[in-house]
Amino acid sequence: MNFFAHQEVARKQTRRMIVLFTIAVICIVVAVDAVVMIAFGIGREGRRGAVGVNSGALVASTLSVIAVIGLATLYRISTLRAGGSAVALQLGATPVPADTTDFAYRRLRNVIEEIAIASGVPVPEIFVLEDEVAINAFASGYTPADAALTVTRGCLDKLTRDELQGVIAHEFSHVLNGDMRLNIRLVGVAFGILVLAIVGRKIAEVSGRSRSRDSGGIVVLGIALLVVGYIGVFFARIIKASISRQREYLADASAVQFTRQTEGIAGALKKIGGLAEGSKLASHDGEEVAHMLFGDGVGYSALFATHPPLVDRIKRLQPRFDPAEFVEIAADWTQPRRVGDSDDPQVSLAGFAPARRSSKHAPESRAGVLPAASGEMRLSATAVAEQVGHPDTGDYQAAATLNQAIPAALSAAAHGREQSVSVVFALLLNADDSVRRQQLDLIGQYYDAGTAAEVEALAAQTEVLHPMQRLPLAAMAFPALRRHPRPKLQVFVIVLKQLIKADGKVSLQEYCLAKLVGIQVIDALNPSATRVMGRIRLTETAAELRDLFSVVAEYGHDDAESARRAYVLGLNEVLPAARPSYAPPQDWALALDRALPRLDLLAPAGKELVVRGLTHAISADGVVSVEEAELLRTVCAALHCPLPPMLHQSG
Repeated sequence: MNFFAHQEVARKQTRRMIVLFTIAVICIVVAVDAVVMIAFGIGREGRRGAVGVNSGALVASTLSVIAVIGLATLYRISTLRAGGSAVALQLGATPVPADTTDFAYRRLRNVIEEIAIASGVPVPEIFVLEDEVAINAFASGYTPADAALTVTRGCLDKLTRDELQGVIAHEFSHVLNGDMRLNIRLVGVAFGILVLAIVGRKIAEVSGRSRSRDSGGIVVLGIALLVVGYIGVFFARIIKASISRQREYLADASAVQFTRQTEGIAGALKKIGGLAEGSKLASHDGEEVAHMLFGDGVGYSALFATHPPLVDRIKRLQPRFDPAEFVEIAADWTQPRRVGDSDDPQVSLAGFAPARRSSKHAPESRAGVLPAASGEMRLSATAVAEQVGHPDTGDYQAAATLNQAIPAALSAAAHGREQSVSVVFALLLNADDSVRRQQLDLIGQYYDAGTAAEVEALAAQTEVLHPMQRLPLAAMAFPALRRHPRPKLQVFVIVLKQLIKADGKVSLQEYCLAKLVGIQVIDALNPSATRVMGRIRLTETAAELRDLFSVVAEYGHDDAESARRAYVLGLNEVLPAARPSYAPPQDWALALDRALPRLDLLAPAGKELVVRGLTHAISADGVVSVEEAELLRTVCAALHCPLPPMLHQSG
C-alpha cells in the first residue's frame, strides 16, 4: 500500500469514526431518555395533559445530551489546536532542547533528524516522558509541519540505536500517512462520548459528601448518568480499537521498508514482551492517547485492544520467533550494566548494556552516496510515485550522509532558537555584491545589524554546501524556528519573500527554498486548519495543471520544442483526454503560487497522477538534474506529498 492508498484508508477510517460516533450518541441519548421516562413516568396513566408535558421533557433531554456531547467534543479538539506539542505537554513530557548536552538526548535527536530528512518532512519537535520507564512512543499533530514525537525514558534506557530507529520509523509512518490528524480527532470524539460518565461521577462524589435532604436524589441522578456514561466508555474503546489495530501492522511494515531490516523494530517489540515494565504507561492519561502509542499503554482486553497481540506483530516481522526469547531478554535486562557513551550496537541510547553480550550481530550500515552537484539522473515515474511517503534504507543512508556532511557550525546554528532564522536567510543571499548588500540592509531593517552580520558570516559556509544539503539544513532549523511567537514568524515570512525578490527576479533555487520553508511555517501557524487531504477532481484543476506543467517543462528543457513535448507527455498522464496548447506563463513564480494551493485540494488518487506526470515531464529528455529533482520535491511538499531526498532511478 503506497502513500496515496494510505491517504484513502485514513479518509475511510474518518468516515467510520463518524458513523460509530453517531451510533454512540444515539445509544447514549436513548439511555438518557429511558432514565427520563422512568423519572417522569411517561406512559403511565395520570391526569390529562401529563403525557404531553413529559414528552416535552423528553425532547429537552435529547437536545441537551446532544449539545453536551457536541460541545465537549469541540472543546477537547480546541484544546489541541496548537498541534502535536499540545498533546505531549498535556501528558507532562519534557521538551528535548536543540542544544542539549545530554548524550542520550543528542542520540535521540540525531536519529529523528536523519529519519525526518530521509522522509522529506520537517524535523518534528521532540519530547521525552521522563517518568515513564516502560517502552513506548507516539507521534502527534495535524500535519508533518506541526508534528511532535514523544518517547518514554524506557526507550532511551532500554533500546539500542537500531531498535529506537525502528520505533521512530514506525511513528513516522503515522506522520506521513495522515494518521496523526485522525488520532487528534479521535481524542476529541472519545472525550465527547465519555463526558456524561465524567459528569455523573463528579455529581455522585459531590452529592455523596453533602448532608442535604435532597442529596439522595441527586446522588441517584449522578449514578444514573455514570451508568449511562459507560455506554460512552464502551463505544470510545470500540472506536479506538476498530481504527487503530490494522494501522499498527501497516506502520510496522513501513518501518521495515524504511530501515530495510527487521531486527530493530522486532527487537523493540521483544523487549516490550520480555521486560516487566512492558509498554504500559503509569500515567492515568494513558487511556486518552492509547490509540496513538507504539505499544499497548493501558492493558485493554482483547475486545478493546488498540494494538494487535504482541506475539502476532513480532511473527509478522520474524515468522520463526519463539516466545521463549522473552525469558532471555528479561534475564539480560533485569540488571543492566552502565557503560556510558559507547558505540557498541547492543548498548542503549542512555548507555546501558545487557547483563551478557548477545552473539547476534547488528546489521552493517552503509553510507549513502550523493550524486554530483552538476550530475544528472534517470527517473522512473512509477518508482518516484511509490517513493512518496515511503522512504527506504537508501533514503536513510542518504539522509545520514547529508546530515553528517553539514559543517558543525552550521548544524549548531540551525538548532539555535535565534540563529535558525539567520541560517535560512543565509541560504538566500545572492552572489552579486550589490544585491547581497541590499538583502543585508533589508535584514537589518526588520531585525538588527547583529542579525545581518550573523547572516553574512553563515553565508560563507552555506555557499559551499552540496545543492541537496540546502533543504535538509532548512529542515533541521525548523524546530527552533517554529518556537518563535506568531508575530515574529509572520515577519520572517515577509522578509523571506522580499529577500528572493531583491534582484528583481526569482531563481529556481530561491523559489524552492522559500516555498518549502513558507509552507512549513504557514502549516505550523495554524495546524488544525491545514488540509492534507482534498476532495476535488483533476478535471476541476485543468487551468492550474496547465500552468504547473508548463513551468516544469520550460525549466527542464533547452528549446521550446523539447519543452512542448515534455509538457504534452506529462499532462497526458494526468488529463489524457485534454489537448491543451503549450503556453508558459510570463511570471512562472506567480503562476506556481496560484496553482499549488488549488492542486493541494486534489484527492489522493489525483495527486498520485500529478506526481507521475511531473516525473514524466522532467525526465522527457532522458535525464534529470539535481535542481529539477529539487523542484519536484518542492511541488510535492506543497501538495503535502513528502518526497525523500534521493529519488529512485530507473534501471
